[in-house]
Amino acid sequence: MTTSDALFYFFLFFLWIISSILVRSFINHRWTIRTAVRHPPSPPALPIIGHLYLMRSELPKSFQTLARRYGPLMQLRLGASTFTVVSNATVAREIMKTHDNNFCSRPEVFSSDYNIYRGCDFIAAPYGTYWRFLKKLCLTQLLSSMQINRLIHIREEETRKLLESLMKNSRDGEPCDLSMALTAMTNNVICRMAMGTRCSENDNEAHEIKEIVRDVFELGGKLSVGEVMGPLAKFDIFGYGKKLGFAIRRFDRLVERIMKEHEEKEMKGCGGEGRDLMDIMLESYRDTNAEVKLTRNDIKAFFLDIFVAGTDTSSVTVQWAIAELINHPQLFRKLREEINSVVGSDRLIKESDVPNLPYLQAIVKEALRLHAPAPFILRECINDCKINGYDLKSKTRMIINVDAIMRDPNQWNNPDEFIPERFLVNSSTENPGQHHMEMNGQDFRHLPFGGGRRKCPGASLASTVMHSTIGALVQCFDWKVKGGEMVDMRSGSGLLAAAMAHPLVCYPIAHFNPF
Repeated sequence: MTTSDALFYFFLFFLWIISSILVRSFINHRWTIRTAVRHPPSPPALPIIGHLYLMRSELPKSFQTLARRYGPLMQLRLGASTFTVVSNATVAREIMKTHDNNFCSRPEVFSSDYNIYRGCDFIAAPYGTYWRFLKKLCLTQLLSSMQINRLIHIREEETRKLLESLMKNSRDGEPCDLSMALTAMTNNVICRMAMGTRCSENDNEAHEIKEIVRDVFELGGKLSVGEVMGPLAKFDIFGYGKKLGFAIRRFDRLVERIMKEHEEKEMKGCGGEGRDLMDIMLESYRDTNAEVKLTRNDIKAFFLDIFVAGTDTSSVTVQWAIAELINHPQLFRKLREEINSVVGSDRLIKESDVPNLPYLQAIVKEALRLHAPAPFILRECINDCKINGYDLKSKTRMIINVDAIMRDPNQWNNPDEFIPERFLVNSSTENPGQHHMEMNGQDFRHLPFGGGRRKCPGASLASTVMHSTIGALVQCFDWKVKGGEMVDMRSGSGLLAAAMAHPLVCYPIAHFNPF
């Protein structure tokens, strides 16, 4: 063998060694990536539409069906948007307690360039100084126990107006749309507590706000569905963004007028004990030493959030509770007997009676369990982390399926049945004391108002309204369903609140007249 041949074979051997090392390194690197990173499981997806082909009209139930096969943490691509869906209490606890500081932001899922309050929204604000400031203001002043108690007369007056209207229906033998009546009542309660709409002597303000909030609610839901279109959503093909902008500008003009009326009242020295939420917000707005300098748009966006989050959610829960009690007459009688034993038969139930009415409390908890005011909780991952053994990247958008969690057969006996007794201490319906809980977001099997830092700050007010309203409707009336014996319990297809598919139309039959 010549020297040149030896050099040639040596060169080939050297190339083989180097190539082997490179190939092995590449394989090891790819294998390390595949074994080190575990993504949540995902069903087979179709091009463009992703997993939309697996969705039915009731999204919570669609997600729950998929979770039974793919697990409590799964990844779904809905058109152009990808979400990670949580379907049991254990994983929900990881997100909203163990890793709460990493999931305390919310994704922007139905934004619009036509929204003049974009960036001022408290509900969807990213976790930061602005959100923390408003949350502290809510807990210490706006929605504190002291402020809620201070405005008890408003809730009592609106409850009496509702009952008087139903008494008239009873005398005339006319049916009432309880859905509309309850929505009007909760809207009036929030309007008066928030910004005293009668200060302008314009009785139509509360009604106008109700119409605007309904439009914003519906259009917001449609824009959230538009997320599946990805970048195409920016073109506002269906005009929902433009309509939303029009509704918000109407709200802006109305609230600006009310703000000026409050400012004029303050200048004249007419403030004092009866101050409402607007007075408190304007006081913070004028505070030069405040941690965050609020703008007028910040204040208006906050009140829009209150109306959107508070009006339908509270009234819908009361509707579901009354519907369940109509369909379960033995439970209706049991609740009335409790009210009579505690309150008596000569006065109307008061908010102060509720702590002494455990069965009423159990009925509200069970109604919230079966018919969550908002079937989903949205969160966004701030930093990379590991949840339930899977790796999640920052900016991962989470959907916590509250409806599935509160109907989980691994946590609840007969999960689809209305059984208030499960919430009573030492109930034989469940394990003794198993579900005796407060609605404070710390028991992750029961999350009607969310949990963690982003728990609904208005939960206490909503709960107060629900208990007293349900108690009064049961104390004062028997109910007969128009056109049948039973209430149709099918849910609508709403994304933001689990409304009934059909209005609750009933004949109120007077049982106790407190007037």
